[in-house]
Amino acid sequence: MSETAFIRRFSSRTGRLSHIFLKDRLQNASEYKRIAGYFRSSIFEVVGEEIVGIEKVRIVCNSDLDPRDIKASRLAQESILKEKWNEGTDEIDTLLHRPRYKKLYELLRSGCIEVRVCSASEAPFLHGKAGVIRQRDGSASAFIGSLNETREGWQAHYEIVWEDTSEEGIAWVEAEFEYLWERGVPLPNAVIEEIGRLSRKREVVIDEIEPEDVAPAALVEAPLYRMGEELKPWQRSFVGLFLEHRSIYGVGRFILADEVGVGKTLSLATSAMVAALLGDGPVLILCPATLCLQWQVELNDKLGIPSAIWISNRKVWQDHNGNIIKTRGAEDIGRCPYRIGIVSTGLIFHQAEEASILLNRRYRTLILDEAHRARQSKGLGNKEGEPNNLLKFMIKAAQRSKHVVLGTATPIQTNVEELWDLLEVLNQGANHVLGQFLSHWKSCQTVLPILTKEKNVTNESEAWDLVRNPLPPKTEDALFDHIRSDLSIPDTRFYTDKSFTDLDLFTRVGFSERLESDEEGLSFFQRNNPIVRHTVLRKRATLENMGLLERIAVDIWPSEMERLPMFQGIALRTSTDFDGAYKAAEDFGDAMRRRTKAAGFMKDMMRQRICSSFASGLATAKKLLEKRQFPEDEEQASLIENFEVILSQEISHLERLIDFLDRKPADPKLKAVLHFLKDKKWLEYGCIIFSQYYDTSFWVAESLTNSLPDEKIALYAGAGKSGLFFAGEWRSVEREEIKRAVRDRIIRLVVATDAACEGLNLQTLGILINVDLPWNPSRLEQRIGRIKRFGQTRERVDMLNLVYQDTIDEKVYQVLSQRMKDRYNLFGSLPDTIEDEWIEHIENLDEYFSQFTQKKKQANAFDLRYASTVQPAGPGWELCETVLSRRDIIERLSEGW
Repeated sequence: MSETAFIRRFSSRTGRLSHIFLKDRLQNASEYKRIAGYFRSSIFEVVGEEIVGIEKVRIVCNSDLDPRDIKASRLAQESILKEKWNEGTDEIDTLLHRPRYKKLYELLRSGCIEVRVCSASEAPFLHGKAGVIRQRDGSASAFIGSLNETREGWQAHYEIVWEDTSEEGIAWVEAEFEYLWERGVPLPNAVIEEIGRLSRKREVVIDEIEPEDVAPAALVEAPLYRMGEELKPWQRSFVGLFLEHRSIYGVGRFILADEVGVGKTLSLATSAMVAALLGDGPVLILCPATLCLQWQVELNDKLGIPSAIWISNRKVWQDHNGNIIKTRGAEDIGRCPYRIGIVSTGLIFHQAEEASILLNRRYRTLILDEAHRARQSKGLGNKEGEPNNLLKFMIKAAQRSKHVVLGTATPIQTNVEELWDLLEVLNQGANHVLGQFLSHWKSCQTVLPILTKEKNVTNESEAWDLVRNPLPPKTEDALFDHIRSDLSIPDTRFYTDKSFTDLDLFTRVGFSERLESDEEGLSFFQRNNPIVRHTVLRKRATLENMGLLERIAVDIWPSEMERLPMFQGIALRTSTDFDGAYKAAEDFGDAMRRRTKAAGFMKDMMRQRICSSFASGLATAKKLLEKRQFPEDEEQASLIENFEVILSQEISHLERLIDFLDRKPADPKLKAVLHFLKDKKWLEYGCIIFSQYYDTSFWVAESLTNSLPDEKIALYAGAGKSGLFFAGEWRSVEREEIKRAVRDRIIRLVVATDAACEGLNLQTLGILINVDLPWNPSRLEQRIGRIKRFGQTRERVDMLNLVYQDTIDEKVYQVLSQRMKDRYNLFGSLPDTIEDEWIEHIENLDEYFSQFTQKKKQANAFDLRYASTVQPAGPGWELCETVLSRRDIIERLSEGW
């Protein structure tokens, strides 16, 4: 140690450390290096003024980041760090310390301060704080102490500081600092801007802001945004379009046909939320029973808003916390206790009592998910061309609704005319969609050649008939503004019976010129037509090419390159006991079908459940004999109740199935799962195991905890059914706790049901195992979407699909697997849903898929030119400073119908 070097010791017991040490040292400093604690708004609370004059300030902080988060993409790092920042802020702090947030924001934006954040493994410190201060005259000192950056830490707490001016001491602290600095990641701009937003934040009531500002004001502090995520640009764009139509037409009428995996549910849910907040009245969401819980989870976990699901077999409402709200019976389906009610379309398909009650109500927002199911019959069971029960219901319900939004990734499943079925629903009570009764747009066969450019309309009279009914709004094109002005047509009217010759000469000439011109290869009526106006489609490939979605490859197992002893081709070898049980299940379904075609669902249900797992097949047969409900599938439960008697022959088949599986044959699916987890070391990457059914999910989780006693295994299911297995012991755990533990990598093995997969972000896991095969490719894509998302540290993820040999699952998967060759776009040529009649004629499944692909190509020749709406104008909603109180939002949406 040199003669001038010294060590000084400071204690808050003898003086205020903020004055006797830190401020004095920083007043003439040229450089300041600081190993701090957690990054919080108080980090420069004491020394804000002194920091401003220092040429170079570098701060390294602790953040609880996992090392693998450091390797994630920039967007993922921003999301993770913003979520961790928000965990440490609250309403009181942001209000009481607004100047602190403003000062911190100014310092971080000044450019003279750099902040980096370390992972917990690199810097698991809470009190190991130190720093080096260099003065303008060349002198320097290092200090070490337990104190925080808060005013309380320097002035109120008992703290001690050692100052060392020796070269050795300074070099030692600097080496520690540089080690951490090199391993840290820069504080994201998203966190810096969030600090600035909080310093300018203003809370308002909904009546104080414009309708177009409601969505960002409601969402900026919703769970989605606090988790560091956000509505994607194309999702914001759809909400903006919905509000634009609400303003122009007074109603919103849309088909949202975004491809699978790009987030239709959140676009629809946000639009419904905004409409409800604006006072547009009750919201009814119709979807298949298997999606009801997904909808409720999405609304609650991402938007932070309440809702209720109608539990059909019990005739009660269930709120977003899993609480049952008692009713007087079926009649109270018309009295939802919340603004947003979710109801299964199964009630409508099977003409349950509740369907007619729903039709007696008026709705302000009506949403139908998987809307392609509402269509005309193809001749199986009903007359060819007759609307099915769901389409009949929607045509009537749309007449009694203000906003109607239909969600489907496949508006054209097998025939282009199916799109017109949905457009006709939108046109009910809102003939600005397809026009009034003589409109050419009502006929698919009339306008399809025009939309596909097989016919180019240049005749003025014919073109005028296409334009005037329905007449587009003036905002769509300057030409339509001129037409409305010439004919004195008000903005609220979308039809005219005046002739083309009534137009001004200038307008007529312009109209004729537009008919003869193409823009980007599209004719006038390909650009301007009701289908484009009211149907929105954004393709995944487009979003990936624009850099808005990450391209992550998926390797599918079992691999053609690796033969495994438990597999025969793509399927698992089974035992004679299972083969006998499967034959009994098919015999049961066939026996049911012989006495009523309506029992066809029974055969599919039994086959799917026994193909899921031995445990599910056994439990299903026993429940059928006892006539007990399937809690995860309300639609099937309500249908089973309609079969008051199961005949003796049918009972004998169920008893035979039970006899085979009660022998407890080893299920090869468990053996396969353990092989990949242990022998192929997939567990090291983290794994999510999906099943359609709770019976299977619980069996998998329980079996794995016996085989992997040292592994924490989460079961992520419906409300009240989630929990944790460890060393064979079960504990009920809330879903939010599971998500947090997975995010923090405390848990690396999750078993989940489809009913709870929406809203579940598992980018910390790198493996997906499908223990059973949903017959809907969209469900498969939702599953892979849990891990194939930004934040995934693996460039390629793995997906294992398990099906039993010589079952219908194997036949379905044989066709699916042949079409899932593109590792980046597994589902590009697959339909959203495999129809029931396709399964009934399984030998033609590949042909049905080929027909679908051709129809889809035909549709895309004219449809949905919405690439320009992918990126909405203006700043992102994450910067919104005018916010609605979460309490006000929940109170307004907690009002019943």
